[in-house]
Amino acid sequence: MPRSVNSVASRARRKKILKRTRGNFLSRKNVWTVAKNTYEKGLTYAYRDRKAKKRTFRALWIQRINAAARQYGVTYSQLMGKLAKKNISLNRKVLADLAMNNPQAFEAIINSVK
Repeated sequence: MPRSVNSVASRARRKKILKRTRGNFLSRKNVWTVAKNTYEKGLTYAYRDRKAKKRTFRALWIQRINAAARQYGVTYSQLMGKLAKKNISLNRKVLADLAMNNPQAFEAIINSVK
């Protein structure tokens, strides 16, 4: 009995990877082994950077809050300490958004903790 290799499924599996590596440079898009390695490495980077994205956004929010708070003579750490003491629970994302887009509301928060 002849060996069955199921070339239809094998080709489909390869085409799926090659389709996802479209847009890469040189052999990274059309040589199976190189494209497979590129694709797997890309998935690794995507997983890693989904975590890193959260860190970078938090750092950005902290910089924005610090810059806005210093205009009113308060540092970031002093502001966060006073907010915690007064039981004002605004997260950094909201504070940064207020500092950028609604300076009057941010100033009101600063004045309430001074």
